[in-house]
Amino acid sequence: MANKESSTGRIRAGKNRVSGLSRPRRRTAIVAAVLLVVVGWPVLSALFGGFERTSGGEIAVVRNGGFFDNNKIRQVIDPGSGRVWIGFYSQVHKYPAQQRFYTITSDARKGDETGVDVVTVPSADGVNMGIEGTLYFTLNQDHKTLRDFDDKYGTRKFRSAGGEMYNVYDGDKGWSAFLDQIVRPVIDNDLRSQINSFRCAELVSSCALVQNSSAPQAARVAGQQAQSNNANIAKVQNAINTSLAADLEQTLGGKFVTNIHFNLVRITLPSKVQDAVDRAQAAFAQVSEAQAKVATAKAEAAANKARQDGYNKCPTCARIEELKALPQGITVYAPGNPNGSLLRDK
Repeated sequence: MANKESSTGRIRAGKNRVSGLSRPRRRTAIVAAVLLVVVGWPVLSALFGGFERTSGGEIAVVRNGGFFDNNKIRQVIDPGSGRVWIGFYSQVHKYPAQQRFYTITSDARKGDETGVDVVTVPSADGVNMGIEGTLYFTLNQDHKTLRDFDDKYGTRKFRSAGGEMYNVYDGDKGWSAFLDQIVRPVIDNDLRSQINSFRCAELVSSCALVQNSSAPQAARVAGQQAQSNNANIAKVQNAINTSLAADLEQTLGGKFVTNIHFNLVRITLPSKVQDAVDRAQAAFAQVSEAQAKVATAKAEAAANKARQDGYNKCPTCARIEELKALPQGITVYAPGNPNGSLLRDK
């Protein structure tokens, strides 16, 4: 009995020693697991996040990042690259590498700004004209120039038409906000400068119909201007293309955009002026119709007079014409008979 009790005590003591040893090991394992999650996961995440690539339509500027690093530009990744090591916690600013465009139009579905968007500028004779068009350009992909662009504009935010703030590299919304706030004022100023050098009728021929002039003169001027309008619009386009390149370089502080081309799509008149033009065109149409009727009546009168003069000179000819005008089936023609001058066959 005593031996059995002693053996049971030894077993319990052994279990206590085993459990006493396993508890520290369990705590160590838990601590190791926690450290692996807290430390290992961010390290692995940073390691895998240290690679970047670009698609065919974008170019990237990489800036240093992390707790102990500066924010200077590290490198530029060209379009369509493979995976490139960019370092731990670096910031990537991706910009469009293909041709971009900025549309100004009255069609709310196609413009870059929300709603109806038309540049309204006065002509040389004071008529407000709505200008619609599209600016085509490409972001300069020279690495040094792109670094300068990122220093100037990639480190700040721009307000969109809806009031939100975006970085220029925040996709299409960020790029549009940058264009609205920085590029659009330059476009408006250039359009104003160029349109101011032309009279309304030199760009829109129908303007001549509502200016202070007589109807025939206005119609003649409108016809002459219609032939030269296209040439004047081409002059405006060429002047804008030349001035925009210089003005954008000066305003942006560098040659950050290239291949600049502005396509002047449409010139519209204010609604009241256009209504006056429509009324004038309708009035001129009525005048033309009335003049055509007068001309027709004069021609008929002249023809009748000439015909009568011929009959006066040739009475026999008049008789012959009378006989030709008789209905078919007449057998007796007696113009002097008071009882009747025409007899028909039965």
